[in-house]
Amino acid sequence: MNNISHKTFAEINLQDSFFQSLRADYPGFDEWFKRKSNQDAFVQYVDEKLVGFLYLKVEKLCVEDVTPPIYADRILKVGTFKIDAHGTKMGEQFIKIIMDYASNEKVDVCYVTIYEKHKTLIDLVQQFGFELYGTKGEGEYIENVYLKRMNIITGDIKKDFPLVDCGTVKKYLLSIYPKYHSVMFPDSILTTENKNIITDVSYTNSIQKVYVCSMGQVESLKYGDIVIIYRTAEYGRSAEYSAVATSVCVVEEVKKQDEFLSFEGFYNYVSKYSVFDKNDLRYWFNRGECKAIKMTYNAAMKKRIVRHDLIEEIGLERNQYWGFFELTNEQFQKIVHRGEVNKIFVDKN
Repeated sequence: MNNISHKTFAEINLQDSFFQSLRADYPGFDEWFKRKSNQDAFVQYVDEKLVGFLYLKVEKLCVEDVTPPIYADRILKVGTFKIDAHGTKMGEQFIKIIMDYASNEKVDVCYVTIYEKHKTLIDLVQQFGFELYGTKGEGEYIENVYLKRMNIITGDIKKDFPLVDCGTVKKYLLSIYPKYHSVMFPDSILTTENKNIITDVSYTNSIQKVYVCSMGQVESLKYGDIVIIYRTAEYGRSAEYSAVATSVCVVEEVKKQDEFLSFEGFYNYVSKYSVFDKNDLRYWFNRGECKAIKMTYNAAMKKRIVRHDLIEEIGLERNQYWGFFELTNEQFQKIVHRGEVNKIFVDKN
């Protein structure tokens, strides 16, 4: 999971300087940490230095130590969440872990408590649907409580993440070459691939992605449209069993090249979320008629679907152009059912 590992508290060095700010903010932090010795946390290291820590806990029925209390059948508490940001969108990767965990545990709500001084973290969680709910503690140790309801669609694709409104939007298949696919969609890496290709960079960590191409018709994509990512065949191998549908994304916007006054404007727009380096992007820009598709990476399919099955069992046309095309609702439903990602889709209509 892109340099993020699962460790017990006992395996983590409590004396690491990373924990100093938590120790200052929370009296009794060391004792709490030691009591959790057999429990799990998500941690990230860069050059053997701890830069991210996340502890999650499922609670039931009621959380009484916040005002007002939280009532729900299953509640996910983001118990401790701290990152030392280093310009790689690492926070978004941790948000994705929280949302994946919430989905797997079938919780009704998630909540996190944050001191008002942590503006960057507050901005991050609010972008992805956590709303100010109440408070916890008192005096100098009072924190704000931010809560996200996991079964509500608002129409804002980032706030709704990972849920997808599939009611009236269109659905498409979009192909991506193997050399770009798995560094852009790390949770969708194939079992046959080398995991070392995934590095700690912004386009790998981010929930938002920007893909650049010159394929016709992609400018028809609209806000909220759903895209099935199709990883094309490995060089020298037949597409029938090596090309595969892997992921689900939701479109935020598409920008055409002529919307930018210069290459620098184009580069500044796509660079934080795109797998392409500056030379790649200059090549596409100079070639002309390129488009930048900004989208959220909502799910990796649990079961990938090879081209053979997409044709023979889902009903896609063998002889059509597989770079980009629209899917029927029936084809789409079959893909998400077979890929075992149907639980993220909600039809609010």
